[in-house]
Amino acid sequence: MATRKSALFSGVLIAVTSLAIGVVITARLDLVSSSAAQTVDRSAPPAMPVMNSAPITGQLTATTFRDIAKAQTPMVVNIRTEALQRSEPTEFGGDLRRFFGDPPEQGQQPREETTVAAGTGFVIDKAGYILTNNHVVEDATKIEVTFFGDDDEAYEARVVGRDRLTDSALLELTERPDYPLPEAKFGDSTQISAGDWVMAIGNPFGLGHTVTVGVVSAVGRPFEQVRGRSQSVIQTDAAINPGNSGGPLLNLRGEVVGINTAIVSDRPGNLGIGFAVPINTVRSLLPQLHSGRVTRGLIGVSILPVTRDDFEDLGLSERVGAIVSTISRNGPADDSDLEPGDVIVSYDGERIDDVESLQGKVVDTRPGTVVELGVYRDGVPMTVPITIGELDLENDGQRTAVEAEDLDTGFGVTLQDLTAENARELRLPGGTAGAVVTGVEPGGAAQAGGVRPGDVITAVNRQPVATAAEAVRELNEVGSGRTAFLLILRRDGEVFLRVRKE
Repeated sequence: MATRKSALFSGVLIAVTSLAIGVVITARLDLVSSSAAQTVDRSAPPAMPVMNSAPITGQLTATTFRDIAKAQTPMVVNIRTEALQRSEPTEFGGDLRRFFGDPPEQGQQPREETTVAAGTGFVIDKAGYILTNNHVVEDATKIEVTFFGDDDEAYEARVVGRDRLTDSALLELTERPDYPLPEAKFGDSTQISAGDWVMAIGNPFGLGHTVTVGVVSAVGRPFEQVRGRSQSVIQTDAAINPGNSGGPLLNLRGEVVGINTAIVSDRPGNLGIGFAVPINTVRSLLPQLHSGRVTRGLIGVSILPVTRDDFEDLGLSERVGAIVSTISRNGPADDSDLEPGDVIVSYDGERIDDVESLQGKVVDTRPGTVVELGVYRDGVPMTVPITIGELDLENDGQRTAVEAEDLDTGFGVTLQDLTAENARELRLPGGTAGAVVTGVEPGGAAQAGGVRPGDVITAVNRQPVATAAEAVRELNEVGSGRTAFLLILRRDGEVFLRVRKE
């Protein structure tokens, strides 16, 4: 049954500091039952949305954006999620008091806490199917959806399927309103170009159905949703903030051309660089998302780009292809004649321009397919057949701790990649990346410099770092007796620290 709030919200607190923006997402109070919802028939999959590939024509007028907002806001929904967080007083990732230097109570037992987050989605089918970001609903134990003009009602939804690589998820209302649901219209994301006007509608900082306008800043930007695997995205300066995640990016006809997913910022707010996953990419995945499982190809290699300096040395007449760096044991490439140092220049007869080109073709290939790789080995062209394996994104590139011994001596810290679970604990915006400090050596340089367990290092000596490995690399560049400048995110804001390497 749907739930009715006796009070809309206890309040929204937006605290602005000199370096960071924080938000308190309020909970619903005294929920009581209501009979406004009806049961959804789950037997039918969502219809494949029709895509309009016609070029954008016509003139921009004084009411263009007003008309788009009026027509398309109703299909946008606010999403509220709850997730259980297990508190382990003696382990990182548990009691947040440890992040700020407070020791856990003796004999304290682990407990589960409920964390609340907000996001956006949009309706793609009258039967109650909704698209959003994977990171909005990942690990959620409860998902509630509210509609424009119907904020007093919250309707429960479930995850049908999700995909980490495109950061997309398909939801289905398990209960829905007794009125017809408005549907999104789909545009063709291949038709957009830098300079095109776009609009974002979302739920930033809990401010539902906020409209922002900007332009497409660039298309085809590589963005690493999963470590080591990039996804081509749209860059826009339309304001996107925490809570906009999963909302639509619209063209001048009010058609969805992207799903807003991340921002680049040195604080939890917008600096004019936002990213959206092209809607064509997600649309092609809808049948697999509805089945609950997205399958992708894998060849089991790590690859390097061909540079301007080395393409001739590799026996190439132009800068094309991707270099095989390593071959994973027991993977598809290990069962083929592929060797480290080979330069892959074609894939089943199609040219490979660069690393992203090869990655895109491999992941789009059905596992079990045999393909012909055109390679150059010691300057000699040859063909290598390979049977495509299946990519397991849940276990591929798992985030593991980087122990202190991986660092040159002198800092006294242990680092780990920032996970979605850690980010929720620290109430960081979706898309935040960095290295989490999981341990600080007593009396060491890091402790002396003010580093605490739970700090998220986002830059070392003004070089952004997205993973623990990148932080280790930058820290190892610092000589003994020299200073490392660290940009750190904490739950209460951003901190700039100086740590002198011993």
